[in-house]
Amino acid sequence: MKELRRLIHSPHHLFVFEVCARLMSFTQAAAELGVSQPAVSLAMRQLEQAIGQALFQRRHRAIRLTEAGDRLFNEVSISLERILQAAREINREPSLALVTLSISTAFANYWVMPRLTRLHAALPGIDLRLQVVDRDLDLEHEKVSLGIRRGRGNWSGYQSASIAREEMLAIASPSYLAQYGVPNSIEELERHHFIHLEEPYRPRPKWRDWFQAFGQEFIDNGEGLRLNDYALVIQAAMAGEGVAIGWRHVVDALIAKRMLVPVLPQSWVTGEEFHLIWSDRTTLSEPAQQVRDWIIEEARVAALVRLP
Repeated sequence: MKELRRLIHSPHHLFVFEVCARLMSFTQAAAELGVSQPAVSLAMRQLEQAIGQALFQRRHRAIRLTEAGDRLFNEVSISLERILQAAREINREPSLALVTLSISTAFANYWVMPRLTRLHAALPGIDLRLQVVDRDLDLEHEKVSLGIRRGRGNWSGYQSASIAREEMLAIASPSYLAQYGVPNSIEELERHHFIHLEEPYRPRPKWRDWFQAFGQEFIDNGEGLRLNDYALVIQAAMAGEGVAIGWRHVVDALIAKRMLVPVLPQSWVTGEEFHLIWSDRTTLSEPAQQVRDWIIEEARVAALVRLP
């Protein structure tokens, strides 16, 4: 940016240049900009001096772009148009029917997306925007309507509704099990290839924790496929790369379609839950309340909320 300031001197020169190159007239450019023609000519001379290249061929009552001027005009016009579009989007009044939902990639792909058609049918006037993130956000600060968070539902500044208890099972593709065999016990499972989730920001149970829940010691020697996004873990499992931990509420639909299968009958219910959350410091819009209630009902119908 320091070099750009040295070559351009003033962003105003780029605005003046764009008008001159578009209209091919200093006089018409002055009229559009609401300044005098000499002021336009001076700005263009200063820009040419700073860049070190002639941008215009000046003729009697006419101007033409030089090769350098034509190249600069192409870049400047594209860049200013992008800036204009961004400014329009930022300046646009948010729609009262706009609802943002902050979720993980896996929850977006395997829970929300298969239900979008039903949501649009139930709430046709609502514009739902999915904000896929790799960490828990401050919803109020980020101006996000709703989010999904793992825990016990006791976050300061938030109201919450449980949509799924955390139940974890070992899953693999049918092709993987056909090649390597189905283990008959948790002890036999230890001899299989594992896919590991290593999220950088949100702590999640690992294979060591899963085995420990069943009284087994698991030593992680650094082997196996390691991925930092759960959607990638699911994709790798479906591709036959190994055995992965399956969060029941995310993989239920894939199991129903036989794209993944439980490797063992045992599953671990951790005591944690996944909650739909919203700020208690701001009032949810009516559309956001409708989306909240719809998600809670979908979770109930899908038997994701495990009542005691």
